[in-house]
Amino acid sequence: MESNHTPTSFNIGNLEIQGRLILAPMDGYTDAPFRLLTRQFGSAISVSEFINGIDVKHGHPHLISKLIFSDDERPFAYQIFDDKTDRMLDAAIRLQERNPDTIDINMGCSARNVSNRGAGAGLLKHPQKIGEMVEGLVKALHVPVTAKIRLGWDEQSLNYLEVARIIQESGASAIAVHARTRKQEYSGQANWDAIGEIKSILTIPVIGNGDVKSLADANAMMARTGCDAVMIGRAAIGNPWIFAGSQREEQTQEELFRVIALHLRGMVEHYNEKIGVVLFRKHMTRYLFGYLSTPELRKRIYSIEDEQQLLSSIEELLNSTKQPSEDEHAGS
Repeated sequence: MESNHTPTSFNIGNLEIQGRLILAPMDGYTDAPFRLLTRQFGSAISVSEFINGIDVKHGHPHLISKLIFSDDERPFAYQIFDDKTDRMLDAAIRLQERNPDTIDINMGCSARNVSNRGAGAGLLKHPQKIGEMVEGLVKALHVPVTAKIRLGWDEQSLNYLEVARIIQESGASAIAVHARTRKQEYSGQANWDAIGEIKSILTIPVIGNGDVKSLADANAMMARTGCDAVMIGRAAIGNPWIFAGSQREEQTQEELFRVIALHLRGMVEHYNEKIGVVLFRKHMTRYLFGYLSTPELRKRIYSIEDEQQLLSSIEELLNSTKQPSEDEHAGS
């Protein structure tokens, strides 16, 4: 296990955040069961999955599971995306009634169905609108407002310094930066130096994000950029131990099974058995990387829709399979 020698807290407005590693919001992954699990391992804040302002306005039924959070997740933030300032404001006011600790504006989602409509990373094309949106929420809400951005739409329109200044001057209490452009999506290398540039011109906390796959990476990002905290996204899927300074491949099979069972139970309780088991499969793929060695085995495991049957099959698989080697883990 790696050792963490970083300072232990920072502030978002008047809200003290204990810890400097944060589970990044990922739509379809960071639901309440996964957030709660990572909090047990040390993630400092819970941030909801992406909430569409349009869905809030129309009361879309699928929002119910996305909006649920518990006091064990505090500090908790709702993250909203929209391309319309008035609708974003209306959604934020409605969500504030559910008593979150902060409201975050998503300006980083690169998904085409979001960014091409001008929401998420699409907002980066319109710095003035960003200022109006942040200022409107800050004036209307009594909780801190934060934002998550990328470096720009593409390499020809890197406007992260301008956008960061506008976000701070409009009253935001913190900013998270995924150090890639919208065009990059998740490809190429994250530009950590850009995070450092942003940190050098702001006084509000800056949270770095991109290419952090271990505690050593997180510490390196904080040392290189001066950022106040680090968000960890894809590297945490099937690997909540990362927030405790460890990695999935370092765990015993008994510990791996314990966490799988805990996560699956949370999914079943949050949704129902059938939906919970089905939605758990994407997490299971990462937990069991290196164990599901044949297409036939994967097909058999993924066809199970009963919680206890799935756990029994996973336990049998772990007991009958040697722990994957370092080479097998290298691709995770």
